[in-house]
Amino acid sequence: MSWPEATLKRAQDVIARYPEKRSAVMPLLYMSMQVDGHLTDEGMEFIAGLLDLTPAQVKSAATFYNMYKTEETGKYLVSVCSSISCYLLGADEVLATVESESGVPAGESDGEVAVEHAECIGACGGAPALLVNYELVEGVTPAKAGELINWLRDAKPAAVNTDEMQVLFGGKTSFDWAIKEENGAVGPYPAFPVFGTAAHNTDALEPGRDAE
Repeated sequence: MSWPEATLKRAQDVIARYPEKRSAVMPLLYMSMQVDGHLTDEGMEFIAGLLDLTPAQVKSAATFYNMYKTEETGKYLVSVCSSISCYLLGADEVLATVESESGVPAGESDGEVAVEHAECIGACGGAPALLVNYELVEGVTPAKAGELINWLRDAKPAAVNTDEMQVLFGGKTSFDWAIKEENGAVGPYPAFPVFGTAAHNTDALEPGRDAE
């Protein structure tokens, strides 16, 4: 297999930043997810070839960190924090609403929406909090969580942006957000423009295409 030309160029640029090219394995895993929607054996083998690693070495990194998905999750991954601060402020009710409104139990996906528990996401001051494709929303109530799921189902945004979702569905934040985030996540992986996994101003991208 091979990646689209623009993705391959991004990969080579990222590899060149590291004294040891094997250190680029984690960024390249995100790129592979953008190409295929999730990590595939073929994608990990391709990364291994780029970095002079064995497929087993690449897979060991991919399976150690839970943000790398080796199974299809769908377009929207909703991760509800269940750590102590969020739990004490009602995260269990938020998760129950996400499950009931989406019709998807935690740990499963229906091909469009996936739901999961998440351990601390670093937003204790804005608890309860959740992520949609790793874009943060703080101060979420059960009612707003339901609205969020309905918005994902009905509006089907091509990219999700943390600032937009915070205004629409969030509440109390950990601190005042001073810098506007222009980029949005286009799939169930973090939005990094340099990796081609983000869309500027929520421009649409399909799997296998790169952000400009």
